[in-house]
Amino acid sequence: MRDAIVMLLIAGGTFFFAVGAIGLLRLPDVFTRIHATTKCDTLGAGLILAALMIHDGWSVPSLKVFMVLAFLWATNPAGSHLLARAVYRSGEAPVEVMDLTGTKGGSQIE
Repeated sequence: MRDAIVMLLIAGGTFFFAVGAIGLLRLPDVFTRIHATTKCDTLGAGLILAALMIHDGWSVPSLKVFMVLAFLWATNPAGSHLLARAVYRSGEAPVEVMDLTGTKGGSQIE
């Protein structure tokens, strides 16, 4: 049973890493790319590190993996926020995209 849970968590983490990579390649501007990679990398790494903790059982190495996970959860969103803020202050404007009704500001990508 433990191996099945570990495999599901690793598959889920791999899925989110792949979605983040696709988002990095397909999204139109730096702000949406930062958003996609940050969310997917944080969740993907969280799932894979959780799988490592479950696979190893509750031990000192699991505690270390948990500390890495906590550090990742604290620094990844903050770092991406600072990166997006620096890009915005440099004069880069977000891309305005037409939604399906023909108005600007939608979230649909052509």
